[in-house]
Amino acid sequence: MHETKYIFVTGGVSSSLGKGIIAASLAKLLQARGHRVTIQKLDPYINVDPGTLNPYEHGECYVTDDGAETDLDLGHYERFLNVPTSQANNVTTGKIYQSVIEKERRGEFLGKTVQVVPHITNEIKERIQILGKSGDYDIVITEIGGTVGDIESLPYIEAVRQMKWELGDENSMVIHLTLVPYLAAAGELKTKPTQHSVKTLMESGLKADVLVCRTEHELNDDLRKKLALFCNVRKEAVIQSIDASTIYKVPNLMLQERLDRVVLETFGLPVEEKVDLTAWNNFVTRHQNPQHQVTIGLVGKYVELQDSYKSILEAFIHAGAENEVKVKVDSIHSEFLKPEEAQKKLGHLDAILVAPGFGERGIEGKIEAVRFARENKIPFLGICLGMQMAVIEYARNVVGLKNAISQEQNPEAAHQVINLMKEQKDITNMGGTMRLGAWACQLEKGSKVYDAYKEVDIKERHRHRYEYNSEYKEQLEAAGLKTTGVNPKTGLVEIVEIADHPWFVGVQYHPEYKSTVLKPHPLFVAFVKAALDNNQTKK
Repeated sequence: MHETKYIFVTGGVSSSLGKGIIAASLAKLLQARGHRVTIQKLDPYINVDPGTLNPYEHGECYVTDDGAETDLDLGHYERFLNVPTSQANNVTTGKIYQSVIEKERRGEFLGKTVQVVPHITNEIKERIQILGKSGDYDIVITEIGGTVGDIESLPYIEAVRQMKWELGDENSMVIHLTLVPYLAAAGELKTKPTQHSVKTLMESGLKADVLVCRTEHELNDDLRKKLALFCNVRKEAVIQSIDASTIYKVPNLMLQERLDRVVLETFGLPVEEKVDLTAWNNFVTRHQNPQHQVTIGLVGKYVELQDSYKSILEAFIHAGAENEVKVKVDSIHSEFLKPEEAQKKLGHLDAILVAPGFGERGIEGKIEAVRFARENKIPFLGICLGMQMAVIEYARNVVGLKNAISQEQNPEAAHQVINLMKEQKDITNMGGTMRLGAWACQLEKGSKVYDAYKEVDIKERHRHRYEYNSEYKEQLEAAGLKTTGVNPKTGLVEIVEIADHPWFVGVQYHPEYKSTVLKPHPLFVAFVKAALDNNQTKK
Protein backbone atom coordinates (compact mmCIF):
# COMPACT_ATOMS: atom_id res chain seq x y z
CA MET A 1 0.00 0.00 0.00
CA HIS A 2 1.23 3.50 -0.87
CA GLU A 3 2.13 5.45 2.26
CA THR A 4 2.09 9.25 2.31
CA LYS A 5 5.37 10.70 3.52
CA TYR A 6 5.34 13.55 6.05
CA ILE A 7 7.99 16.25 6.37
CA PHE A 8 7.87 18.59 9.37
CA VAL A 9 9.65 21.94 9.14
CA THR A 10 10.53 23.54 12.47
CA GLY A 11 12.48 26.70 13.25
CA GLY A 12 14.87 27.83 15.93
CA VAL A 13 17.03 30.76 17.14
CA SER A 14 14.87 33.44 15.51
CA SER A 15 11.55 33.95 13.77
CA SER A 16 11.32 35.19 10.18
CA LEU A 17 14.12 32.92 8.95
CA GLY A 18 12.02 31.82 5.99
CA LYS A 19 10.54 28.42 6.90
CA GLY A 20 7.77 29.05 4.37
CA ILE A 21 10.19 29.73 1.52
CA ILE A 22 12.32 26.68 2.38
CA ALA A 23 9.20 24.49 2.59
CA ALA A 24 7.91 25.88 -0.74
CA SER A 25 11.32 25.47 -2.41
CA LEU A 26 11.65 21.85 -1.27
CA ALA A 27 8.10 21.17 -2.42
CA LYS A 28 8.92 22.71 -5.82
CA LEU A 29 11.95 20.42 -6.23
CA LEU A 30 10.00 17.31 -5.22
CA GLN A 31 7.19 18.36 -7.59
CA ALA A 32 9.78 18.84 -10.36
CA ARG A 33 10.83 15.22 -9.73
CA GLY A 34 7.28 14.01 -10.36
CA HIS A 35 5.92 13.76 -6.81
CA ARG A 36 2.49 15.08 -5.80
CA VAL A 37 3.22 17.53 -2.99
CA THR A 38 1.28 19.92 -0.77
CA ILE A 39 2.25 22.14 2.16
CA GLN A 40 0.30 23.09 5.26
CA LYS A 41 0.96 25.66 7.98
CA LEU A 42 0.34 25.14 11.70
CA ASP A 43 -0.01 28.52 13.43
CA PRO A 44 0.33 28.63 17.24
CA TYR A 45 -1.83 31.71 17.83
CA ILE A 46 -5.26 31.38 19.45
CA ASN A 47 -7.14 33.35 16.79
CA VAL A 48 -9.26 30.88 14.82
CA ASP A 49 -7.81 32.45 11.66
CA PRO A 50 -5.99 35.69 10.76
CA GLY A 51 -9.17 37.23 9.30
CA THR A 52 -9.70 39.57 12.25
CA LEU A 53 -6.01 40.50 12.62
CA ASN A 54 -4.68 43.92 11.70
CA PRO A 55 -2.16 43.56 8.79
CA TYR A 56 0.44 45.23 11.04
CA GLU A 57 0.11 42.22 13.35
CA HIS A 58 0.43 39.40 10.86
CA GLY A 59 0.84 40.73 7.32
CA GLU A 60 -1.86 40.15 4.72
CA CYS A 61 -4.70 37.70 5.16
CA TYR A 62 -4.57 35.24 2.26
CA VAL A 63 -7.81 33.71 0.93
CA THR A 64 -8.23 30.29 -0.68
CA ASP A 65 -10.77 29.17 -3.31
CA ASP A 66 -12.91 27.48 -0.65
CA GLY A 67 -13.10 30.66 1.43
CA ALA A 68 -10.50 30.08 4.13
CA GLU A 69 -8.83 33.19 5.60
CA THR A 70 -5.29 31.98 6.09
CA ASP A 71 -1.67 32.79 6.83
CA LEU A 72 0.22 34.57 4.04
CA ASP A 73 2.62 31.59 3.75
CA LEU A 74 -0.13 29.76 1.86
CA GLY A 75 0.35 32.40 -0.83
CA HIS A 76 3.99 31.34 -1.15
CA TYR A 77 2.93 27.69 -1.38
CA GLU A 78 0.52 28.43 -4.24
CA ARG A 79 2.91 30.77 -6.07
CA PHE A 80 5.67 28.13 -6.02
CA LEU A 81 3.61 25.00 -6.68
CA ASN A 82 0.84 26.39 -8.88
CA VAL A 83 -1.56 24.14 -6.90
CA PRO A 84 -4.53 25.62 -4.97
CA THR A 85 -4.58 25.31 -1.19
CA SER A 86 -7.68 24.92 0.99
CA GLN A 87 -9.09 25.09 4.53
CA ALA A 88 -7.03 22.00 5.38
CA ASN A 89 -3.74 23.74 4.59
CA ASN A 90 -3.84 26.15 7.55
CA VAL A 91 -4.45 25.05 11.14
CA THR A 92 -4.39 27.36 14.15
CA THR A 93 -4.43 26.71 17.88
CA GLY A 94 -7.79 28.51 17.90
CA LYS A 95 -9.25 25.97 15.46
CA ILE A 96 -7.80 23.06 17.44
CA TYR A 97 -9.18 24.17 20.81
CA GLN A 98 -12.51 25.23 19.30
CA SER A 99 -12.97 21.76 17.79
CA VAL A 100 -11.97 19.92 20.98
CA ILE A 101 -14.25 22.06 23.16
CA GLU A 102 -17.18 21.53 20.77
CA LYS A 103 -16.58 17.76 20.93
CA GLU A 104 -16.49 17.92 24.73
CA ARG A 105 -19.80 19.84 24.81
CA ARG A 106 -21.37 17.14 22.59
CA GLY A 107 -20.20 14.48 25.04
CA GLU A 108 -17.82 12.77 22.62
CA PHE A 109 -15.15 12.10 25.27
CA LEU A 110 -17.43 9.89 27.39
CA GLY A 111 -16.79 11.59 30.71
CA LYS A 112 -13.01 11.75 30.31
CA THR A 113 -10.98 14.67 31.62
CA VAL A 114 -10.06 16.64 28.49
CA GLN A 115 -6.31 17.39 28.42
CA VAL A 116 -3.61 18.75 26.10
CA VAL A 117 -2.29 15.18 25.86
CA PRO A 118 -3.98 13.22 24.36
CA HIS A 119 -6.99 15.27 23.23
CA ILE A 120 -5.34 18.41 21.83
CA THR A 121 -2.42 16.45 20.34
CA ASN A 122 -4.82 13.91 18.77
CA GLU A 123 -6.77 16.76 17.16
CA ILE A 124 -3.52 18.21 15.77
CA LYS A 125 -2.51 14.81 14.37
CA GLU A 126 -5.90 14.40 12.70
CA ARG A 127 -5.59 17.83 11.07
CA ILE A 128 -2.06 17.11 9.85
CA GLN A 129 -3.18 13.85 8.21
CA ILE A 130 -6.34 15.13 6.47
CA LEU A 131 -4.34 16.00 3.34
CA GLY A 132 -2.26 12.81 3.49
CA LYS A 133 -5.31 10.56 3.78
CA SER A 134 -7.05 12.25 0.84
CA GLY A 135 -5.01 10.14 -1.60
CA ASP A 136 -4.12 13.28 -3.60
CA TYR A 137 -0.54 13.65 -2.37
CA ASP A 138 2.60 11.54 -2.09
CA ILE A 139 4.30 13.96 0.29
CA VAL A 140 2.82 16.42 2.81
CA ILE A 141 5.12 19.14 4.13
CA THR A 142 3.98 20.68 7.43
CA GLU A 143 5.47 24.00 8.51
CA ILE A 144 5.18 24.69 12.25
CA GLY A 145 4.99 28.40 13.06
CA GLY A 146 7.08 30.08 15.72
CA THR A 147 10.37 28.77 17.13
CA VAL A 148 11.11 25.68 19.21
CA GLY A 149 10.91 26.43 22.91
CA ASP A 150 7.90 28.72 22.53
CA ILE A 151 5.13 27.79 24.99
CA GLU A 152 2.58 28.12 22.17
CA SER A 153 4.36 25.57 19.96
CA LEU A 154 4.74 22.80 22.53
CA PRO A 155 1.49 20.89 21.70
CA TYR A 156 2.47 20.86 18.01
CA ILE A 157 5.99 19.60 18.73
CA GLU A 158 4.54 16.87 20.96
CA ALA A 159 2.03 15.89 18.23
CA VAL A 160 4.90 15.63 15.72
CA ARG A 161 6.90 13.50 18.19
CA GLN A 162 3.97 11.11 18.47
CA MET A 163 3.44 11.03 14.70
CA LYS A 164 7.09 10.22 14.06
CA TRP A 165 6.82 7.30 16.48
CA GLU A 166 3.58 6.11 14.85
CA LEU A 167 4.67 6.54 11.22
CA GLY A 168 8.29 5.43 11.55
CA ASP A 169 11.46 7.01 10.14
CA GLU A 170 10.70 5.68 6.65
CA ASN A 171 7.53 7.80 6.46
CA SER A 172 8.35 10.93 8.46
CA MET A 173 11.21 13.33 9.01
CA VAL A 174 12.05 16.68 10.62
CA ILE A 175 13.83 19.55 8.88
CA HIS A 176 15.04 22.15 11.36
CA LEU A 177 15.71 25.65 10.06
CA THR A 178 18.13 27.65 12.13
CA LEU A 179 20.45 30.66 12.06
CA VAL A 180 24.24 30.65 11.85
CA PRO A 181 25.06 34.29 12.64
CA TYR A 182 28.21 36.10 11.51
CA LEU A 183 29.96 38.12 14.23
CA ALA A 184 31.81 40.93 12.49
CA ALA A 185 33.96 41.68 15.55
CA ALA A 186 35.25 38.10 15.60
CA GLY A 187 35.16 37.74 11.82
CA GLU A 188 33.52 34.32 11.99
CA LEU A 189 30.29 32.36 11.80
CA LYS A 190 29.04 30.99 15.12
CA THR A 191 27.38 27.58 15.45
CA LYS A 192 26.42 27.78 19.13
CA PRO A 193 22.90 29.23 18.57
CA THR A 194 22.14 26.31 16.25
CA GLN A 195 23.49 23.80 18.76
CA HIS A 196 21.26 25.27 21.49
CA SER A 197 18.25 25.26 19.18
CA VAL A 198 18.74 21.58 18.29
CA LYS A 199 19.21 20.80 21.98
CA THR A 200 15.87 22.49 22.77
CA LEU A 201 14.23 20.43 20.00
CA MET A 202 15.70 17.22 21.43
CA GLU A 203 14.48 18.11 24.94
CA SER A 204 10.98 17.95 23.43
CA GLY A 205 11.68 14.45 22.15
CA LEU A 206 12.37 15.36 18.50
CA LYS A 207 15.56 14.81 16.56
CA ALA A 208 16.34 16.88 13.47
CA ASP A 209 16.99 14.72 10.39
CA VAL A 210 18.11 17.69 8.29
CA LEU A 211 19.56 21.06 9.35
CA VAL A 212 18.94 24.04 7.05
CA CYS A 213 21.23 26.87 8.13
CA ARG A 214 20.38 30.47 7.23
CA THR A 215 23.60 32.39 6.76
CA GLU A 216 25.08 35.52 5.20
CA HIS A 217 28.36 33.74 4.40
CA GLU A 218 29.31 30.37 2.93
CA LEU A 219 29.54 27.45 5.36
CA ASN A 220 32.92 25.78 4.92
CA ASP A 221 33.51 22.05 5.26
CA ASP A 222 34.80 22.29 8.83
CA LEU A 223 31.70 24.16 9.98
CA ARG A 224 29.43 21.60 8.33
CA LYS A 225 31.32 18.76 10.06
CA LYS A 226 31.08 20.56 13.41
CA LEU A 227 27.33 21.14 13.02
CA ALA A 228 26.79 17.53 11.94
CA LEU A 229 28.76 16.19 14.93
CA PHE A 230 27.23 18.36 17.63
CA CYS A 231 23.69 18.32 16.21
CA ASN A 232 23.62 14.59 15.53
CA VAL A 233 22.87 14.72 11.79
CA ARG A 234 24.66 13.36 8.74
CA LYS A 235 27.15 15.80 7.21
CA GLU A 236 25.31 15.78 3.87
CA ALA A 237 22.15 16.73 5.80
CA VAL A 238 23.67 20.06 6.86
CA ILE A 239 22.19 22.36 4.22
CA GLN A 240 23.33 25.94 3.64
CA SER A 241 20.63 28.53 2.97
CA ILE A 242 22.55 31.64 2.02
CA ASP A 243 20.82 35.00 1.52
CA ALA A 244 19.43 35.27 -2.03
CA SER A 245 18.63 38.32 -4.17
CA THR A 246 15.12 36.95 -4.75
CA ILE A 247 13.06 34.19 -3.11
CA TYR A 248 12.63 32.66 -6.57
CA LYS A 249 16.31 31.64 -6.63
CA VAL A 250 15.95 29.55 -3.48
CA PRO A 251 14.74 26.33 -5.21
CA ASN A 252 17.89 26.32 -7.36
CA LEU A 253 20.07 27.02 -4.31
CA MET A 254 18.41 24.09 -2.50
CA LEU A 255 18.95 21.94 -5.59
CA GLN A 256 22.67 22.76 -5.50
CA GLU A 257 22.70 21.86 -1.80
CA ARG A 258 20.99 18.54 -2.66
CA LEU A 259 18.19 19.07 -0.12
CA ASP A 260 15.68 17.15 -2.25
CA ARG A 261 18.12 14.24 -2.65
CA VAL A 262 18.73 14.04 1.10
CA VAL A 263 14.96 13.96 1.71
CA LEU A 264 14.30 11.25 -0.87
CA GLU A 265 17.23 9.14 0.38
CA THR A 266 15.95 9.47 3.96
CA PHE A 267 12.58 8.10 2.81
CA GLY A 268 14.23 5.36 0.76
CA LEU A 269 12.65 6.73 -2.42
CA PRO A 270 14.42 6.52 -5.80
CA VAL A 271 16.44 9.60 -6.76
CA GLU A 272 16.14 10.26 -10.48
CA GLU A 273 18.68 12.54 -12.16
CA LYS A 274 16.03 14.54 -14.00
CA VAL A 275 14.64 17.64 -12.27
CA ASP A 276 12.38 19.60 -14.59
CA LEU A 277 12.70 23.26 -13.63
CA THR A 278 12.63 24.56 -17.22
CA ALA A 279 9.56 26.78 -16.92
CA TRP A 280 10.66 27.99 -13.48
CA ASN A 281 14.12 28.93 -14.69
CA ASN A 282 12.69 30.70 -17.74
CA PHE A 283 10.73 32.88 -15.33
CA VAL A 284 13.80 33.56 -13.15
CA THR A 285 15.83 34.52 -16.24
CA ARG A 286 13.16 36.98 -17.42
CA HIS A 287 12.76 38.35 -13.90
CA GLN A 288 16.48 39.03 -13.56
CA ASN A 289 17.02 40.37 -17.08
CA PRO A 290 14.31 42.98 -17.69
CA GLN A 291 14.34 45.06 -20.87
CA HIS A 292 12.49 48.02 -19.33
CA GLN A 293 11.50 49.52 -15.98
CA VAL A 294 8.22 51.04 -14.83
CA THR A 295 7.26 52.75 -11.57
CA ILE A 296 3.86 51.85 -10.13
CA GLY A 297 2.41 53.59 -7.10
CA LEU A 298 0.90 51.32 -4.47
CA VAL A 299 -1.51 53.53 -2.52
CA GLY A 300 -2.56 52.00 0.79
CA LYS A 301 -2.64 52.60 4.53
CA TYR A 302 -0.43 49.68 5.65
CA VAL A 303 2.55 50.48 3.41
CA GLU A 304 5.04 50.54 6.33
CA LEU A 305 4.86 46.75 6.44
CA GLN A 306 5.60 45.10 3.08
CA ASP A 307 3.90 41.85 4.12
CA SER A 308 0.56 43.73 4.27
CA TYR A 309 0.43 43.65 0.46
CA LYS A 310 2.59 40.56 -0.13
CA SER A 311 0.46 38.97 -2.85
CA ILE A 312 0.21 42.25 -4.78
CA LEU A 313 3.99 42.74 -4.70
CA GLU A 314 4.58 39.16 -5.86
CA ALA A 315 1.94 39.51 -8.61
CA PHE A 316 3.91 42.53 -9.89
CA ILE A 317 7.03 40.34 -10.06
CA HIS A 318 5.18 37.64 -12.05
CA ALA A 319 3.56 40.16 -14.43
CA GLY A 320 6.82 42.08 -14.74
CA ALA A 321 8.69 38.97 -15.85
CA GLU A 322 5.94 38.17 -18.35
CA ASN A 323 6.38 41.67 -19.86
CA GLU A 324 10.20 41.62 -19.43
CA VAL A 325 9.80 44.66 -17.20
CA LYS A 326 11.19 45.49 -13.78
CA VAL A 327 8.33 46.87 -11.70
CA LYS A 328 9.56 49.43 -9.19
CA VAL A 329 6.87 49.83 -6.55
CA ASP A 330 6.54 53.26 -4.94
CA SER A 331 4.61 52.79 -1.66
CA ILE A 332 2.41 55.80 -0.90
CA HIS A 333 0.61 56.16 2.43
CA SER A 334 -2.98 57.14 1.67
CA GLU A 335 -3.50 58.76 5.08
CA PHE A 336 -0.99 61.47 4.20
CA LEU A 337 -1.92 62.00 0.54
CA LYS A 338 -3.46 65.47 0.23
CA PRO A 339 -4.85 67.07 -2.98
CA GLU A 340 -2.18 69.78 -2.96
CA GLU A 341 0.57 67.13 -2.87
CA ALA A 342 -0.91 64.81 -5.50
CA GLN A 343 1.24 66.06 -8.39
CA LYS A 344 4.42 65.80 -6.33
CA LYS A 345 3.67 62.30 -4.98
CA LEU A 346 1.91 60.78 -8.01
CA GLY A 347 3.01 62.75 -11.07
CA HIS A 348 6.10 60.63 -11.82
CA LEU A 349 4.22 57.30 -11.78
CA ASP A 350 3.61 55.11 -14.83
CA ALA A 351 0.55 53.52 -13.17
CA ILE A 352 -1.37 53.64 -9.89
CA LEU A 353 -2.83 50.76 -7.85
CA VAL A 354 -5.19 51.58 -4.99
CA ALA A 355 -4.98 48.74 -2.50
CA PRO A 356 -7.59 46.81 -0.48
CA GLY A 357 -8.34 47.66 3.15
CA PHE A 358 -11.01 48.33 5.76
CA GLY A 359 -12.25 51.25 7.81
CA GLU A 360 -12.23 55.03 7.48
CA ARG A 361 -8.54 55.86 7.93
CA GLY A 362 -6.78 56.91 4.71
CA ILE A 363 -9.97 56.87 2.62
CA GLU A 364 -9.76 60.43 1.28
CA GLY A 365 -6.15 59.84 0.18
CA LYS A 366 -7.26 56.81 -1.83
CA ILE A 367 -10.04 58.82 -3.45
CA GLU A 368 -7.50 61.53 -4.32
CA ALA A 369 -5.22 58.93 -5.95
CA VAL A 370 -8.16 57.69 -8.07
CA ARG A 371 -8.99 61.25 -9.15
CA PHE A 372 -5.39 61.93 -10.15
CA ALA A 373 -5.17 58.70 -12.18
CA ARG A 374 -8.50 59.36 -13.90
CA GLU A 375 -7.88 63.01 -14.79
CA ASN A 376 -4.28 62.49 -15.90
CA LYS A 377 -4.99 59.34 -17.93
CA ILE A 378 -2.59 57.25 -15.81
CA PRO A 379 -3.27 53.48 -15.92
CA PHE A 380 -5.24 52.56 -12.81
CA LEU A 381 -6.15 49.35 -11.00
CA GLY A 382 -8.40 49.42 -7.92
CA ILE A 383 -8.70 46.21 -5.88
CA CYS A 384 -11.67 45.59 -3.53
CA LEU A 385 -11.77 48.80 -1.44
CA GLY A 386 -9.73 50.38 -4.26
CA MET A 387 -12.56 49.62 -6.69
CA GLN A 388 -15.09 51.05 -4.24
CA MET A 389 -13.03 54.25 -3.96
CA ALA A 390 -13.11 54.52 -7.77
CA VAL A 391 -16.92 54.38 -7.69
CA ILE A 392 -17.06 57.03 -4.95
CA GLU A 393 -14.61 59.32 -6.77
CA TYR A 394 -16.59 59.07 -10.02
CA ALA A 395 -19.89 59.68 -8.24
CA ARG A 396 -18.49 62.78 -6.53
CA ASN A 397 -16.42 64.40 -9.26
CA VAL A 398 -18.11 63.33 -12.50
CA VAL A 399 -21.76 62.65 -11.61
CA GLY A 400 -21.81 65.49 -9.08
CA LEU A 401 -22.95 63.59 -5.98
CA LYS A 402 -20.70 65.68 -3.73
CA ASN A 403 -21.26 63.69 -0.53
CA ALA A 404 -21.01 60.22 -2.11
CA ILE A 405 -19.35 57.74 0.23
CA SER A 406 -19.49 54.13 1.40
CA GLN A 407 -21.90 53.05 4.11
CA GLU A 408 -18.84 51.62 5.88
CA GLN A 409 -17.41 55.10 6.36
CA ASN A 410 -20.68 57.00 6.93
CA PRO A 411 -23.88 55.02 7.65
CA GLU A 412 -25.94 58.23 7.63
CA ALA A 413 -24.75 59.62 4.28
CA ALA A 414 -27.30 60.61 1.63
CA HIS A 415 -25.48 58.97 -1.28
CA GLN A 416 -24.14 55.58 -0.18
CA VAL A 417 -22.87 54.44 -3.58
CA ILE A 418 -21.22 51.54 -1.75
CA ASN A 419 -23.43 49.74 0.76
CA LEU A 420 -23.52 46.67 3.00
CA MET A 421 -24.42 43.46 1.18
CA LYS A 422 -27.94 42.21 2.02
CA GLU A 423 -26.71 38.90 3.44
CA GLN A 424 -24.31 40.78 5.74
CA LYS A 425 -26.94 42.94 7.48
CA ASP A 426 -27.83 40.52 10.28
CA ILE A 427 -24.29 39.31 10.91
CA THR A 428 -22.80 40.21 14.30
CA ASN A 429 -19.74 37.91 14.47
CA MET A 430 -16.68 39.28 12.65
CA GLY A 431 -14.62 36.13 12.04
CA GLY A 432 -15.07 34.25 8.76
CA THR A 433 -18.35 35.97 7.93
CA MET A 434 -17.45 38.07 4.88
CA ARG A 435 -18.12 37.10 1.27
CA LEU A 436 -15.12 34.80 0.93
CA GLY A 437 -13.57 32.46 -1.62
CA ALA A 438 -14.00 31.96 -5.36
CA TRP A 439 -17.13 33.41 -7.01
CA ALA A 440 -18.17 33.48 -10.65
CA CYS A 441 -18.01 36.61 -12.77
CA GLN A 442 -19.19 37.23 -16.33
CA LEU A 443 -17.17 39.65 -18.45
CA GLU A 444 -18.40 41.96 -21.17
CA LYS A 445 -16.81 41.28 -24.54
CA GLY A 446 -14.74 44.17 -25.87
CA SER A 447 -13.87 45.42 -22.37
CA LYS A 448 -10.33 45.86 -21.00
CA VAL A 449 -10.85 42.93 -18.64
CA TYR A 450 -12.09 40.68 -21.45
CA ASP A 451 -8.99 41.63 -23.48
CA ALA A 452 -6.88 40.57 -20.50
CA TYR A 453 -8.63 37.29 -19.64
CA LYS A 454 -9.58 36.28 -23.21
CA GLU A 455 -12.71 34.58 -21.83
CA VAL A 456 -16.19 35.52 -20.64
CA ASP A 457 -16.60 33.32 -17.54
CA ILE A 458 -14.03 33.65 -14.77
CA LYS A 459 -13.79 32.78 -11.07
CA GLU A 460 -11.95 35.02 -8.63
CA ARG A 461 -11.43 35.13 -4.87
CA HIS A 462 -13.25 37.66 -2.70
CA ARG A 463 -13.02 39.11 0.78
CA HIS A 464 -15.55 41.89 1.43
CA ARG A 465 -18.76 42.93 3.20
CA TYR A 466 -19.66 46.02 1.15
CA GLU A 467 -20.70 46.19 -2.49
CA TYR A 468 -21.46 48.53 -5.37
CA ASN A 469 -24.93 49.96 -4.75
CA SER A 470 -26.91 48.96 -7.87
CA GLU A 471 -29.38 51.82 -7.32
CA TYR A 472 -26.69 54.14 -8.70
CA LYS A 473 -25.63 51.88 -11.58
CA GLU A 474 -27.74 53.53 -14.30
CA GLN A 475 -26.60 57.02 -13.28
CA LEU A 476 -22.91 56.06 -13.12
CA GLU A 477 -23.01 54.16 -16.40
CA ALA A 478 -24.68 57.07 -18.18
CA ALA A 479 -21.80 59.26 -16.99
CA GLY A 480 -19.17 56.82 -18.35
CA LEU A 481 -18.31 54.41 -15.52
CA LYS A 482 -19.17 51.13 -17.23
CA THR A 483 -19.96 47.85 -15.49
CA THR A 484 -17.96 45.20 -17.37
CA GLY A 485 -18.18 42.28 -14.96
CA VAL A 486 -21.08 40.94 -12.88
CA ASN A 487 -21.87 37.89 -10.81
CA PRO A 488 -24.25 35.90 -13.09
CA LYS A 489 -26.51 34.74 -10.22
CA THR A 490 -26.83 37.85 -8.05
CA GLY A 491 -26.08 40.63 -10.54
CA LEU A 492 -23.50 41.98 -8.08
CA VAL A 493 -21.19 44.43 -9.85
CA GLU A 494 -17.67 42.96 -9.82
CA ILE A 495 -15.82 45.21 -12.30
CA VAL A 496 -16.01 48.84 -13.42
CA GLU A 497 -14.10 50.54 -16.25
CA ILE A 498 -13.83 53.93 -17.92
CA ALA A 499 -13.97 53.43 -21.68
CA ASP A 500 -12.31 56.71 -22.71
CA HIS A 501 -9.28 56.15 -20.49
CA PRO A 502 -6.08 54.31 -21.57
CA TRP A 503 -6.55 51.68 -18.81
CA PHE A 504 -8.85 52.24 -15.83
CA VAL A 505 -10.19 49.12 -14.08
CA GLY A 506 -11.66 48.52 -10.63
CA VAL A 507 -12.36 44.97 -9.41
CA GLN A 508 -14.27 43.90 -6.30
CA TYR A 509 -12.24 40.68 -6.04
CA HIS A 510 -8.56 40.04 -5.27
CA PRO A 511 -6.74 38.98 -8.46
CA GLU A 512 -3.38 38.98 -6.63
CA TYR A 513 -4.32 35.80 -4.73
CA LYS A 514 -4.29 33.70 -7.91
CA SER A 515 -1.06 34.93 -9.49
CA THR A 516 1.69 32.29 -9.58
CA VAL A 517 5.13 31.93 -11.14
CA LEU A 518 3.86 29.65 -13.89
CA LYS A 519 0.50 31.47 -14.32
CA PRO A 520 0.94 35.24 -13.84
CA HIS A 521 -2.47 36.80 -13.34
CA PRO A 522 -3.80 38.15 -16.68
CA LEU A 523 -5.12 41.34 -15.08
CA PHE A 524 -1.73 42.18 -13.58
CA VAL A 525 -0.02 41.29 -16.87
CA ALA A 526 -2.35 43.73 -18.70
CA PHE A 527 -1.91 46.42 -16.02
CA VAL A 528 1.90 46.24 -16.16
CA LYS A 529 1.70 46.31 -19.98
CA ALA A 530 -0.42 49.49 -19.72
CA ALA A 531 2.19 50.99 -17.36
CA LEU A 532 4.92 50.17 -19.89
CA ASP A 533 2.92 51.71 -22.74
CA ASN A 534 2.44 54.86 -20.65
CA ASN A 535 6.14 54.93 -19.82
CA GLN A 536 7.13 54.60 -23.48
CA THR A 537 4.64 57.28 -24.58
CA LYS A 538 6.16 59.80 -22.15
CA LYS A 539 9.65 59.36 -23.65
